[in-house]
Amino acid sequence: MTANFVPKGVAHVAVPQVAEPLHMTFVLLADFSLIAFSSAIEPLRIANQLAGQMLFEWEVLSESGAAVACSNGVKLHVDGPLAETKPKAMIFVCAGVEPEKSASRKVADWLRQQWRLGRTVGGLCTGAYALAKAGILEGRRFTLHWENLPPFAETFGHLRPLEQLYCIDGRILTCAGGAAATDLFIEIVAKNYGDRLADAVLKMCLHGQQRPADLRQRMSLSSTLGIRNPVLVEVIRKFEENLEQGVDIESVAAAMGVSRRQVERLFQRYIGMSPKQYLNGLRLERARALLTETDLPVAEVAYGCGFNATNTFTKAFRQRYGVSPRRLSNRQGGAVPK
Repeated sequence: MTANFVPKGVAHVAVPQVAEPLHMTFVLLADFSLIAFSSAIEPLRIANQLAGQMLFEWEVLSESGAAVACSNGVKLHVDGPLAETKPKAMIFVCAGVEPEKSASRKVADWLRQQWRLGRTVGGLCTGAYALAKAGILEGRRFTLHWENLPPFAETFGHLRPLEQLYCIDGRILTCAGGAAATDLFIEIVAKNYGDRLADAVLKMCLHGQQRPADLRQRMSLSSTLGIRNPVLVEVIRKFEENLEQGVDIESVAAAMGVSRRQVERLFQRYIGMSPKQYLNGLRLERARALLTETDLPVAEVAYGCGFNATNTFTKAFRQRYGVSPRRLSNRQGGAVPK
């Protein structure tokens, strides 16, 4: 059942009468992100409200047609199972945690068929997993939530996602989820019905300002860590970029034109720990992401995150997270409850 919804409101924006509303199909996967879904669909409702007419119509589907629980446990009823869509439909797959599991082959095959029929397809939050499984991201610009970038790279090594808010590449639209979905859908409003309406939707969402697509999802390191020392920021960036290859602190310091001793003093002054402690923390964070979002064996995760021995990795992991990596691993029967 397609939503036909024009709520009443005080504010109004004059928009020429449209002959046919733009059709949106949302496909909800298990454990999808509710904030991504609501941030996408609400700008459509607000656009209809402001214009006083049906600019957008939508339907919400799931793989089987059954209600779907989002990542916070709330269940949402849907309009039906995967089915044929309208010729000019825009289809968005909304995913969340453990997208490798929720993006089934059935969903991927259906999505690829819709793409071949000329539909526009997209992914919200980690919806890019479904698009990747459908085989339609090769050579495309796309994105997904930054937390899932490392496991995505392990699963789809031939694809290169961008860490930005959203991407529009022809008939493929993706966003990082969260509030980035609002940025993407306000852009959709603007492209179809003009900047004046899009700006009014932006204000109704209390979104502040329209953020550009290529804005990084995460704040700069200096902002995140509250530091302004350029040498320390660059050292940390090199740590993050080279976890898989292994990081030699001495070499990183030399590349920056400083001594290892200087680097150690900077870490103690600004962060309160040694470079090695900070680096191990980054390695363990990467390892946890890979264990929970991929089926890689523990030994391969350890090696891929810069640990030379599995027992060393296991000990450090248990100390940090209070659980063994083998118990958390999807390969051993699934992650334990948090």
